[in-house]
Amino acid sequence: MDLFKKDEKLKIGVVCYPTFGGSGVLATELGMQLARDGHQVHFIASEKPVKLDTSLEGLFFHQVTFNSYPLFQYDPYEIALTSKIVAVSKAFDLQLLHVHYALPHASAAYFAKQILAKEGRSLPFVTTLHGTDITVVGKDAAFAPVIAFSINQSDIVTSVSNSLRADTFQFFDIDREIVVIPNFVCNAKYENRSAIHCHKDVYAPNGEPILMHISNFRKVKRIDDILHAFQLVLQEKACKLILIGDGPERQVIEALAMQLGVEEHVIFTGEIKDTEVALCAADVFILASANESFGLAALEAMAASVPVVSTNSGGIPEVNLDGVTGLVNEVGAFETMAKNVLRIVSDDQLQSKMAKAAKNRAELFDIKVVLPQYLDLFYSLLK
Repeated sequence: MDLFKKDEKLKIGVVCYPTFGGSGVLATELGMQLARDGHQVHFIASEKPVKLDTSLEGLFFHQVTFNSYPLFQYDPYEIALTSKIVAVSKAFDLQLLHVHYALPHASAAYFAKQILAKEGRSLPFVTTLHGTDITVVGKDAAFAPVIAFSINQSDIVTSVSNSLRADTFQFFDIDREIVVIPNFVCNAKYENRSAIHCHKDVYAPNGEPILMHISNFRKVKRIDDILHAFQLVLQEKACKLILIGDGPERQVIEALAMQLGVEEHVIFTGEIKDTEVALCAADVFILASANESFGLAALEAMAASVPVVSTNSGGIPEVNLDGVTGLVNEVGAFETMAKNVLRIVSDDQLQSKMAKAAKNRAELFDIKVVLPQYLDLFYSLLK
């Protein structure tokens, strides 16, 4: 039988984490764009993803719920997820499943596929690897065999960067190909953002340059390095630092800001749903991560025409080009990071040049460029 034609609309299940993290954002944006293009998309998650617009025609959300039983010390989420995938697939006649993260989503997809196969139903699934499932969780011996099995049993596996693809082959016994499809950004969201709408004067009333960081405030983000670098920057130039997000390290970072004596110049905003609204106020975006499979926050900053000062960890250099869209330093080298920030904010011509290059590079990662790559894989499954 011939492959499905590319103009035929699909019924797709999407399994993801509902948080502000990169994988949840990518899954949500991808699913919503598929719905806008006329496909029927069913999100399956423990909670509604934070950026999911369920008012879109053809887009549905199915919450994974389960009762707590004294027998279980921990709730058996993977079992509940498997059952929900089976139920949604049967009720809406899903043609394929796209799962983000190997564990527990790919393993649940595999079990659901086997259950449905017993009933004569087919549910091929695509697994997209995002990073932590490979570089952190995957290194745990308690999870490694299941992750490797789930990857190998996926019908198609994608990775968001060449770096993550290499790590996957290094850490696991993988006997299949992994297709690299990068993260993306919706550039249209970042158009027509003027200084007035950005409320830049609220954050920097005296016209100081604004440095910005967005993350989920985990240790791997090394926000302490950003604060140490910022302290050095302040010795040379008046600036403001805006830290957007929340997480387990927030109190530690707030305490460190006071310890370093920079708290009057640091603004903690908490989580912001539409980060493009905040990014238009930034002059430099800082990413100090010890490990990043891609660096989606950096790409979002670039879409907002903001130069990026980052580490050279993982897939970040595949996004932020050193000397072109920003500047790059080794992990932990906050002195160099401070020098890089000062180099940009002290040279208007360089900042303008990098801002333009950052925007141009972000266009290469636009969702309209990346989405067809996923669709090609989806159609290839439906013979």
